Amino acid sequence: MKPFFGKKNYWGVGLGILLLVVGFFLLGSKPANNMAALNVAPFVLLFAYLVVFPWSLWKGADKEERNSREGV
Repeated sequence: MKPFFGKKNYWGVGLGILLLVVGFFLLGSKPANNMAALNVAPFVLLFAYLVVFPWSLWKGADKEERNSREGV
């Protein structure tokens, strides 16, 4: 059975989760009308949801990575 996900996929998901944590932390920072909460946090969250997660799921394991796991 060939693995579909490789190291790049897991690193991408990890980066996405890290960006979500940072984005929600910035979004919840006090006071609510600071620059980070109003301007930076939405862009960090959008980048994580619309770029990092789709890339990490769309990009399958490379042929080299599949072959190294199969021992070919």
